[in-house]
Amino acid sequence: SPFRMIKFALRWIPRPWLIRMSAIMRWMAPLLFAGDRFEDPIDGKSYRKFLPYGYGGAIRDNALAPGSHSLERHRLMWLYLRDFSDFFTASKLAMLHIAPEQCFHQRFKQQSNLDVLTGDIESPLADMHFDLHDIPLEADRFDVIFCNHVLEHVTDDKQCLRELYRVMKPGGWGIFQVPYLPQQVLTDEDPSVTDPRERERRFGQYDHVRVYGKDYADRLRLAGFDVEVFQLSDHIDSGLMQRYRMPAGEPLMICRKSN
Repeated sequence: SPFRMIKFALRWIPRPWLIRMSAIMRWMAPLLFAGDRFEDPIDGKSYRKFLPYGYGGAIRDNALAPGSHSLERHRLMWLYLRDFSDFFTASKLAMLHIAPEQCFHQRFKQQSNLDVLTGDIESPLADMHFDLHDIPLEADRFDVIFCNHVLEHVTDDKQCLRELYRVMKPGGWGIFQVPYLPQQVLTDEDPSVTDPRERERRFGQYDHVRVYGKDYADRLRLAGFDVEVFQLSDHIDSGLMQRYRMPAGEPLMICRKSN
């Protein structure tokens, strides 16, 4: 079944290989999944279904858009950027994109108003490879920084946030999405948990070391950021939320560095 295939691929195929293999699927997807039930706002195409996605027992149906390979969180961020920010219209922006997502990578690189530098510890999409705990770049360099679903993997997320703050220009802003449980007050983390199965049970994925709660905004503020909590469901109706397969209840936290 598609669920078993996705589960097998995510667990056993190294992420750099998955990134390379997925290019084939992007060409085939519009034919295989043609329809009009769901829409991916990133590529503007409609499909009869999206693909399942997830780890362990938490496989989500209709999560991965077949063409752009966007997940719910990617579509959430795209709609914010497109409809509620000046990301596509501002004059030249220096941008740092950590762990560049396939659905965004080429689109951002080709965007005429962006000067994009991508970074990751191993991704084949990255211009530079480095450890986020010690970014080898000068302070106050970037107008915009994206670093999504990275902080749950790192040893010291507070140090990584301090580094992101350091390289952001005064007046700059960023989005740092993380696995987030809105019903959980405090972030659950334990560096002594190293067994992949226990990590999956407790933190949601075999290579995660924490899962964030409502205190995530406080962690961002502790690093120096001003934080705006944006809820897409306050701005579009439930029909569009369902058509785009948006994550219910997940806020987008916009981080700004004061002038």
